Amino acid sequence: MRQFWGLGKYSIILAVMTTVLLPAGSYAAGPDYAVGLGFEFASGKYGTGVTTDSIYMPFTAAVYPTERLDFSLEIPFVYQSSSAVVAGQFMGMQGQSTGTRSAMLAMGSSGTGAGTGSGQMTTASAGNVDSSQNGLGDVKLKAGYVLYTEEKFIPAIRPNFYVKFPTADKNKFLGTGAFDEGFAVELTKWFGDWFANGEVGYALQGKSSVLAVKDYLYYYAGGGYQLTERLRPMLLLKGSSATVEGGSSLLEARLRVKYQFTKHTGIDGYLAKGIETASPDYGMGLAISYDF
Repeated sequence: MRQFWGLGKYSIILAVMTTVLLPAGSYAAGPDYAVGLGFEFASGKYGTGVTTDSIYMPFTAAVYPTERLDFSLEIPFVYQSSSAVVAGQFMGMQGQSTGTRSAMLAMGSSGTGAGTGSGQMTTASAGNVDSSQNGLGDVKLKAGYVLYTEEKFIPAIRPNFYVKFPTADKNKFLGTGAFDEGFAVELTKWFGDWFANGEVGYALQGKSSVLAVKDYLYYYAGGGYQLTERLRPMLLLKGSSATVEGGSSLLEARLRVKYQFTKHTGIDGYLAKGIETASPDYGMGLAISYDF
């Protein structure tokens, strides 16, 4: 199953989606591109007994061929204080920083995307496990499409999928050194100024010499309130099943706030508290985006 969703097949799927779906929204109004820059910090032991502080700084670029269809590319810089875990993979807002237009059609761009984790030590030796590392993280390509817009009794439905390219140096334990793929479905429903939003997906991890990884189910669920025309606070739970052999599940709570400074510029921030052992003990993030 893991081999089926290889890079070549994803390239074909991306090309087919663009060809088939482009005419449907070719006259849609709105931005055609967006860029974003984020800063995230997390700290935790992740079940390893070694505290790892991590910084994740993604640059994200998105393009909207139609009103419903979006593609985004995330290029992150990663720092971690130890090599006990592949800490950068716990993080990554995966498209939040750009305020993806097709996601906004579904709910206002609150998709949290997938993150992977541990609960089991990497193959780092005792001599270098405490060494800090930094460098390019794993690049992610993501596509989403609003299959069904919201109606009175029916939520908006947005399938999406992603490919993670192994651009991070696995010898520095900044990545697993393997391609990963994932697909998910996001649902959103507004109730006046209140809204509920959730996503469930499945990730296929490539074989790694760094961690004994396994495929896993990931999800998030939450809701919020449109406090003003520009301000939107929300609460959500984000987690997954175990992502490594012998590991535990992940679960964290997030308080998130989105603020639209201008028509084209927005800020997105969150505070996080880990609930399960394999999650970060705590974290925070801030991203700024600009739509063209």
